[in-house]
Amino acid sequence: MAIPSRINVLGVGVHALNLPLAIEVLRQAIATRTKGYVCVTGVHGVSEAQSDSEFRAILNRALLNTPDGMPMVWLGRWSGAREMDRVYGPDLLVEVCQASESAGWRHFFYGGAPGTAPDLAAHLQARFPKLIVAGTFTPPFRPLTTDEMKELQAIVAAARPDIMWIGLSTPKQERFMSATLASLEVPVMIGIGAAFDLVSGKVRQSPRWIQRSGFEWLYRLVQEPKRLWKRYLKNNPLFVVRIVLQLSGLRRYSLDSK
Repeated sequence: MAIPSRINVLGVGVHALNLPLAIEVLRQAIATRTKGYVCVTGVHGVSEAQSDSEFRAILNRALLNTPDGMPMVWLGRWSGAREMDRVYGPDLLVEVCQASESAGWRHFFYGGAPGTAPDLAAHLQARFPKLIVAGTFTPPFRPLTTDEMKELQAIVAAARPDIMWIGLSTPKQERFMSATLASLEVPVMIGIGAAFDLVSGKVRQSPRWIQRSGFEWLYRLVQEPKRLWKRYLKNNPLFVVRIVLQLSGLRRYSLDSK
């Protein structure tokens, strides 16, 4: 299975791909039952990885680490990946579900607040009548106990999903996928965080022009200032400074996947 090359963004390998190419890689992984997890990574994920080498390694071991934000796309194109484009969590979810109507892929939704995963599944089935939802699971807001993990393993084994969508936010969802992929009977896990709320309509998505402008963070900050102000007002300026240092050659970053 051909995996696209990676762009080094502060030591995080973001794959140089676009939405159609991402779906094709998923199609091949499901067909060959190749186990792997997919991370959708923007400025927040890259910034979190700067002070957490374990998390950075998790991102770099992903089957796909998609460019979730426009800064990733701009850096990729600047590096020569002209076909690189945003692979945004909500868009990836919708496009994969659309492809599933003919492919027959089975989906499992894990995460979100109580009621969110079932609501998302119902919304997607209304939009894509042939979509196969194999199951949903709403975890507690803490790590699963041993007994709860055994229960989840049994549920997933009985559901036989091709794709397990994880909505736990970054970096919690990436850690979960890395830790559980081997023990859950599913070939592909995809962490899409806030897409559970955005696609189900619980949280309003920004207009497409804002998404393409690189200022979606500001739209979300206005919506949820108490939760997001530290993330954006700290991480975004630091990201710009670090990128300038990388592009100027004053600092070098290696892609560590250990």
